[in-house]
Amino acid sequence: MSRELVNEICKDFAGAEKSDPWGGGHDAWKVADKMFACIGAMGTGVAVKCPDVETADMLKDAGVAQKAAYFHKSWVHLPFGTTSEEEFRHRLAVSYDTIRSNLPKKVQAALG
Repeated sequence: MSRELVNEICKDFAGAEKSDPWGGGHDAWKVADKMFACIGAMGTGVAVKCPDVETADMLKDAGVAQKAAYFHKSWVHLPFGTTSEEEFRHRLAVSYDTIRSNLPKKVQAALG
């Protein structure tokens, strides 16, 4: 996995937009201004939102993910090179779906 592949996957989600909100080379992927994935300036992996803290803890306990620094406990950091592309795709999709499902219904409908 790489920054480029994550960006390639995320750009295909409906309404997804990339920004660098803090400057310095971060890739923050958002849907309706709500972040669902973030690659730090160092580019060591991607932070994604889990549906709940229990899922995040399970992924960390299984060695799939690490604690995502500066994020809520329901976010995890997926290091590049330690997880399959299929798992990265799945985790990015789950994160996107988790954020999108919490948007107002009108906003969700407008995304298509």
